[in-house]
Amino acid sequence: MGKPVATDHLSTARPALRYLALAGPTASGKTAAALAIARQHPVEIISVDSALVYRSMDIGTAKPSAAELATVPHHLINLRDPLQAYSAAEFEHDARRLIGDISARGKLPLLVGGTMLYFKALMHGLDDMPRADAGVRAVIEAEAQQHGWPALHAQLARVDPVTAARLNPADGQRIQRALEVYRVSGQPLSAFHTAKPVPGDTAQDKAPAGQALISLEPFDRAWLHARIAQRFDAMLTQGFLDEVKALRARGDLHPDLPAMRCVGYRQAWEALDGLWPLAELRDKGIFATRQLAKRQLTWLRAMPQRRVVACDAPDALDQVLAHAEVFASAFFKDLT
Repeated sequence: MGKPVATDHLSTARPALRYLALAGPTASGKTAAALAIARQHPVEIISVDSALVYRSMDIGTAKPSAAELATVPHHLINLRDPLQAYSAAEFEHDARRLIGDISARGKLPLLVGGTMLYFKALMHGLDDMPRADAGVRAVIEAEAQQHGWPALHAQLARVDPVTAARLNPADGQRIQRALEVYRVSGQPLSAFHTAKPVPGDTAQDKAPAGQALISLEPFDRAWLHARIAQRFDAMLTQGFLDEVKALRARGDLHPDLPAMRCVGYRQAWEALDGLWPLAELRDKGIFATRQLAKRQLTWLRAMPQRRVVACDAPDALDQVLAHAEVFASAFFKDLT
């Protein structure tokens, strides 16, 4: 959808955008809330999810059902084959184009998801980072094979403690990239992720005019943990393991691909590789999903402009709809 832009470079020219965003950790109820908004207002949904972009990955990503996708136009879902990567820079490019197109059709762009780096790319842009260096990457890969990714994670903690703190010690893909950036540029990856003002902003803690971010955040973390467990159990019942087996059977995918490193898929792949008993898949998958939710909440809490709705409150949906009503009324008034 649109010509891909360079993964690590974005133009600094970013015209003002108008959209409503709905964010939150995994299993917080974003899909249901988005569909409720769509029943009340003419919207088109732009997915802000790095896993939903992949085709043939439906169960493990909790992708909206065919019926749900048919109720309202959705974008940036089923965009890539799992063999292909999709970057935050490409998302920023595609989302900007879609926001303009949807607005031109007289509808409200509704951005929904939990990939916080995508939200950051859209709201503040991504600082220019060094491009991939095959030589440096090969050296890091060799070190990982010799010492293991936890050892390289410890190395990263010495030069970039901010990035290391948010990465799992076994997350080879991201550890490799963070070390690569440091070795190529001499600067930590976290230095490139500092927020930059969006043209027209007067303060970083203020959302640009014409934009609103509703954030679903649990008051009681145990509520979210229970939802995560229920959803993972449902995925297993629906055939998640068979879905991963089918992906493996293609023969061209491997566990280091971004698609196969998505939460749940990585754990299932490792179990099928015999790295640990298959009986442990449920516990490992739930734990990894909880860790993902924790990271998502950390990102969200660094966004002071968000409008928080306790997703475990009895009237959570009513609160979301009330926020959406205020924003939509102003949005459509300005369109006329």
